[in-house]
Amino acid sequence: MTGIICTTPSSATATEACRGNVLVSGSYGGEYNARHAAKWGLRGVILNDAGVGKDNAGIRGLEYLNDVGLPAATADAQTCHIGDGDHMLSVGRISFVNATARKLGCVPGEGVRECAQRMTQAPVVHATLPDISGGKRYLLSEVSTRVPVICLDAAPMLESTDAGSIVVTGSHAALFRGRPDDVIKVDVGAIFFSDAGVGLDNAGIARLPTLDIRKIPAGTASAASAAIGDARSIYREGIVSHLNATAASMGLFVGMTIRAAVAKLIRELER
Repeated sequence: MTGIICTTPSSATATEACRGNVLVSGSYGGEYNARHAAKWGLRGVILNDAGVGKDNAGIRGLEYLNDVGLPAATADAQTCHIGDGDHMLSVGRISFVNATARKLGCVPGEGVRECAQRMTQAPVVHATLPDISGGKRYLLSEVSTRVPVICLDAAPMLESTDAGSIVVTGSHAALFRGRPDDVIKVDVGAIFFSDAGVGLDNAGIARLPTLDIRKIPAGTASAASAAIGDARSIYREGIVSHLNATAASMGLFVGMTIRAAVAKLIRELER
């Protein structure tokens, strides 16, 4: 018996229909998304490499999945859109594979569809998944007493009480399936993401102009400067790579640190 290929914009949006099959997820290939995918009991997983980035954060999930015997690979963000599993399957090329996937014949450079098709022949993997360190939220209480500064390892962790806060998220700034969505439900004071290596058609930063409509300052940190999926790394080490018009109008600029950008926004918002 073989499986079928399922696509989702993110590992978190996978459903029961994916169980026992191969998942092509638009998520970046870190441990957090790898774990979200693997909990469904799959034959294989393909994620997006998000430009690989600092500390190989965009592909770290491959070894995590290899440790439980699940074939896994990443698609090159320069060949397809992050946040869009359908687009990855249609035009993406494989950038990295784990040892378990390599045993199936999966190799870098081949098409995502070709790799996924090989994975449909693999057995379903049911495994106890090791704990991970990501997927958390932190209040940086030492930064400001009046404007909350919150680090969220994943943007969907936003809560209604985060309204007005400055948020630094470990997520990329792509739109799910390239279309407007409701991931940023809350009217935050400002928000920063990883640029996920920017990628094909600037998919990794496509969310920024959509936040201009709501007058929310938004920017991205270069994935090479800070680890995607780690909001505190983005705050402490991130260098601004892109800004929306609202953020630029408040005096932020490309090349400044995320920490400096947050400090400037605090001064603006405290006026």
